[in-house]
Amino acid sequence: MTDAGPAAHHGPAAPAAGPAAAAPGAADPGPARDTAADGADAADAADTEAAAAALLAEVGRLGSVAVAYSGGVDSTVVLAAAVRALGPGRAVAVIADSPALARGELTLARDTAADLGAELVVLDTDELSVAGYRANAGDRCYFCKQTVLGRVAGYAAENGFAHVATGTHLDDRRAAHRPGLRAAKELAAAEPLAAAGLGKAAVRAIARTWGLPVAEKPGMPCLASRIAVGITVSKDRLHLVERAEERVRETLDEHRVGARDVRVRLLKQGFRIELDAPAHREVAAAQGLGDTLLREVAAVGPLGEGSLAPYRTGAVSTAARAAARTVSSDGAPTR
Repeated sequence: MTDAGPAAHHGPAAPAAGPAAAAPGAADPGPARDTAADGADAADAADTEAAAAALLAEVGRLGSVAVAYSGGVDSTVVLAAAVRALGPGRAVAVIADSPALARGELTLARDTAADLGAELVVLDTDELSVAGYRANAGDRCYFCKQTVLGRVAGYAAENGFAHVATGTHLDDRRAAHRPGLRAAKELAAAEPLAAAGLGKAAVRAIARTWGLPVAEKPGMPCLASRIAVGITVSKDRLHLVERAEERVRETLDEHRVGARDVRVRLLKQGFRIELDAPAHREVAAAQGLGDTLLREVAAVGPLGEGSLAPYRTGAVSTAARAAARTVSSDGAPTR
C-alpha cells in the first residue's frame, strides 16, 4: 500500500454559512481525517483477511500435515495456518539440517516454531551425497528438494501425517527458473499458499496480521545458493560462506551499520560481498570500511580476490560486476 501521508493543508477555511458553520466557542475538531487513506487501509485489511481465510481453508482440507519448514516467512505462515486450522496435534514442522543450513537459521527456526506452539522435528539430510547436488550445474535445487522433501515425506508417512506442505507461493510458480518446484511436484507436495492464490506480498501481510516474529525477516536461501554455478558444492565451501557472512555482520555491527541483506558469493574467480542498498551506501560513505570488510572476509579462508557490490537476488549465477575495491588473499577455491 502506498502511504498517502497526512491530509494536505490549504490554509484557514472561509466562513461557512448555514448549519455547517462551527458555532462560536465550539471545540476544535482537530485535523481533517484522510478518508482516502482510511479507505485504503480498510481495503488492505479486508484483502488480508480474505487471503488468510483462503489459506486456512486450503490447509484445513489437508486433514493433517508435515510442513517442510525452513524458519522463513513463507513456511512459517504455512505452519501457523496449519496450527490454526488443524490444531498442533495434526500439524508438525520438519526442518532439514545439513551443512547448507546456517546455525543461526536453525536456532531461529526452533524459536519460531516454539512461539507458534508447533512441534519441530529436525531431520539430518545428506544432500552432499547426491552427485547432481554437488555438481551445481544449474539444477542443484532440484536434487536438494528431491532429497529434503523425500525425507520429510518419509517422516510424514511413518507418523500418520496425510500430506507434506511447502511454502511455495504464487510468485514462486511464476519464476523463470525454479528446478526445486519440479521435485516438489514429483513428490506431490501440497502448496497451500499458491493454491490459495497468494503471492509474497499477501504472505507477508498475513504474517504481520498474525503477529508472526518473522514477518519482516528477509529471504535467506541455503548457503549453497552463494556458490556460483559450475563450482562444486562441498562442506568446506559451505562452512566458508557461513563464516564469511558472520564476519561481515560482526564487522558491520562494530561500525554500527545495520544491514538487512548480507551475502558472500563464491565465484569462479574470487568472492563478492553483497549488501542491501542502504547498507552498501553507508559502507561506501565510510572511509576505509569497504576495504576493512574485504580484508576481514579474505582472512576467513582461501577465497581469492574480493569485491563489494549492492545485493541482487540470484546474482551468484551471473558474472561478477566490476567493483570499486579489491583485496587479495592467498589462493582461490579449488574446482
